[in-house]
Amino acid sequence: MKILVTGANGYIGQGVVRALLDLNQEVIATDFDIAHIDSRAKSVAADIFAIDSPFEYFDKPDALLHLAWRDGFKHDSLNHLGDLYNHYIFLSNMITAGIKQVAVLGSMHEVGFHEGSIDEKTPANPLSLYGISKNSLRQSVELLKRQNDFTYQWIRGFYIVGNVDYGCSIFSKIAQAAKSGQKTFPFTSGENQFDFIDYDEFCYQVASVVTQTSVTGIINCCSGKPMKLSERVEQFIKDNNFDIKLLYGEFPDRPYDSKAIWGNNSKIQKILKEQSNERI
Repeated sequence: MKILVTGANGYIGQGVVRALLDLNQEVIATDFDIAHIDSRAKSVAADIFAIDSPFEYFDKPDALLHLAWRDGFKHDSLNHLGDLYNHYIFLSNMITAGIKQVAVLGSMHEVGFHEGSIDEKTPANPLSLYGISKNSLRQSVELLKRQNDFTYQWIRGFYIVGNVDYGCSIFSKIAQAAKSGQKTFPFTSGENQFDFIDYDEFCYQVASVVTQTSVTGIINCCSGKPMKLSERVEQFIKDNNFDIKLLYGEFPDRPYDSKAIWGNNSKIQKILKEQSNERI
């Protein structure tokens, strides 16, 4: 397959591009900056929102994996709403031009406050500008699906654990603090339970989704089980031998974070099992 990956130079994009290439896919990787994209990919520096005919511009790919998104870790950034129209127009242009498969990275924050397991039927009631915008884009792409013939996949991401210190996640921030010599790190209560997934596994799951077309719709890329935030962060610090201590209670818990929330991973497990069988 020839797969166009947007946002390919980002925190998630870099790992997903590597995973796709390791699965022997042809990758066209695009972003504003292409400095950190795997050299095996065909990298194209571009502003996807400024291209009139992106399907032709990117050499008519078989599939689109849309990872591009600004301020993903700043949940109340106005850029989420400001960019929403551009995301929709880009995806609409790709779809009406004839692309056969579209996969878009979503977020569990689309669901909002929910206790328990999330599946594709869980009602969405987002409580941040980030969640509202992601959910609006999902609903818009689903409308396009009703009007056009293409394979539609909405990849719902959960809490990614990685020690890449240039990212903006809590784990990246702790890595940055530890490597700069800080001995303490201000933290929340850590009592909330979330669905954590290691960075490499998440990237592999995303790559596995887009390299098949039998499982479609909303697909959770996750571990399928909850774990206390404090336990996972303490484990992360121990695994990386960081000399840093968490200062619990320095920050309040976010009011829109659920006490315990995790993904139903039945669809991604089906994908991974089928791919494993194909390799045997």
